[in-house]
Amino acid sequence: MRVSRNKLTYCKIIVATSLVWLVADAIFLLYYSAPNDCSDGLCRSSNRLDIARKVIDRITRPDGPGENGRAVETQEEEKQLKDELFKQNQFNVLASNKISLNRSLPDPRLQACRSKRYESELPPASIIIVFHNEAWSTLLRTLHSVINRSPASLIQEIILIDDASERDYLGQQLEAYIRELTRGGTNVQLHRMGARSGLIRARLKGSSVAKGKVLLFLDAHCEVTEGWLEPLLHEVKLDRSAVAAPIIDTISDETFAYQPASDLTWGGFNWKLTFRWYPVPQRELQRRGGDRSLPLRTPTIAGGLFAIDRGYFEEIGSYDSGMEVWGAENLELSFRVWQCGGALLIVPCSHVGHVFRKQTPYTFPGGTGAVINKNTRRVAEVWLDQYKEVWLLVSPGIRNVPFGDVSSRLELRKRLQCKSFQWYLDNIWPESQMRLDFRSLGSVRNVGTGRCVDTMMKKEGEPAGVSGCHSQGGNQVWAYTRSNELRHDELCLDASQRGGGVSLVKCHGRQGNQHWEWRSGSDLQLVHKSTGHCLRDVDGGLTVSDCGDKSDTSLQWKLQQSDLNLSQS
Repeated sequence: MRVSRNKLTYCKIIVATSLVWLVADAIFLLYYSAPNDCSDGLCRSSNRLDIARKVIDRITRPDGPGENGRAVETQEEEKQLKDELFKQNQFNVLASNKISLNRSLPDPRLQACRSKRYESELPPASIIIVFHNEAWSTLLRTLHSVINRSPASLIQEIILIDDASERDYLGQQLEAYIRELTRGGTNVQLHRMGARSGLIRARLKGSSVAKGKVLLFLDAHCEVTEGWLEPLLHEVKLDRSAVAAPIIDTISDETFAYQPASDLTWGGFNWKLTFRWYPVPQRELQRRGGDRSLPLRTPTIAGGLFAIDRGYFEEIGSYDSGMEVWGAENLELSFRVWQCGGALLIVPCSHVGHVFRKQTPYTFPGGTGAVINKNTRRVAEVWLDQYKEVWLLVSPGIRNVPFGDVSSRLELRKRLQCKSFQWYLDNIWPESQMRLDFRSLGSVRNVGTGRCVDTMMKKEGEPAGVSGCHSQGGNQVWAYTRSNELRHDELCLDASQRGGGVSLVKCHGRQGNQHWEWRSGSDLQLVHKSTGHCLRDVDGGLTVSDCGDKSDTSLQWKLQQSDLNLSQS
């Protein structure tokens, strides 16, 4: 009996001692992460008692702020400070600071994913995170989530690349924090760029010092979820030319609520070469045999989060170092991988949350537009072949943008024996609106008024209009397709009733209200097939009305004939 009591006493002592050390460790970590009333809202607190209370709250309150991915609401009296900090980061730092660095998250995986088992010998990854003036709490929560939810054996190292940050807490304070993490057994490295270099060159720096067989790039405001790493490494091990991206869930920029994304969307781009999410087509669902846990063969990736074999990354040309700062590097990588024999995968069994900002808080040398235009122009020059002219027709202002020397990238394409962009559209993304079989591509000009059909920069559901023809493309570029659509990128001219207006509606490919027949003979009328009426320019607006007198020039339209050499299919 006495022995049993002694054992019980020893157990109690061990448990109590463990809890003490747990609290002590948490206090130390929070010492470097707890915010205070500094002007930037991110300084280290000096009130140790306050820190201890917060630690105890976080240990004993699983329902604390933001736990299980729940939203954190800002109180009315905090609104002014919240707005000030929002301008600096373009997300609600005040809400982020209230959330534990180790907060719990829901498991967003499909049930089929939770039961998957992966081989024990997966290649270890070097996880590369680039940051510039990142908020303290979001950067560290990214770091903690990776450490907490990744098997230690699969992390070769975590490489932080500081792209010339200017905030004090990202100096010695961050270095001290990383030293403590390293003492705990996690290989975390901090490298600093000598001058502001941008995401692309900072990632190239990270890849140059990495030792892992796989490079895994993350943004600095992410939270990984349970089981996120193994599926990505599994796909890269199966095929070293596969680039594996997770499903990117949304972390609200206002409340930091964790919102799982659909596994039935993939990456694409519009006429302006802007990355967009699109529904996965039926053919891809059928290819997977109805198993939604299998990877999607996506046309493009968002670019912020992906895993790639380190050797393959170098073989296919890593990043285009002629690009500036940030923008379009994801499309360049996407086209290059597919056209040069690799594959892009979205892996549904891997989920990573990301704070999507509505705009960047950072300045770009020469302005954001100039940088992105230069980068996109480089993509078009190297990878789009004759489709470059479609893009320039829609984006005429970019035609004269300097884009530097691309000869080394063209030589890379030749050396790798990469396929054409037409092959990419035919085989990888045949649903692309850029692949359409055009009857004409250009302006739609009214004979009587001399005005041209114009999107007027309107959004879906709003009326299309007419304005003076300027021959500069842009909002006056319309594709008249062999499916009888009048289409501007993803939007089609749509009319629902006789005598009614004409709206911009997302193209659906089923004709109906979007079916137009151009009588290219003597009358030049555009007949709306479902109503039998004709497109008319009336006082600067568009209507469908009685076709009436065929000599009425307000009903006559000339469609600019494209001289682009695009193959028909």
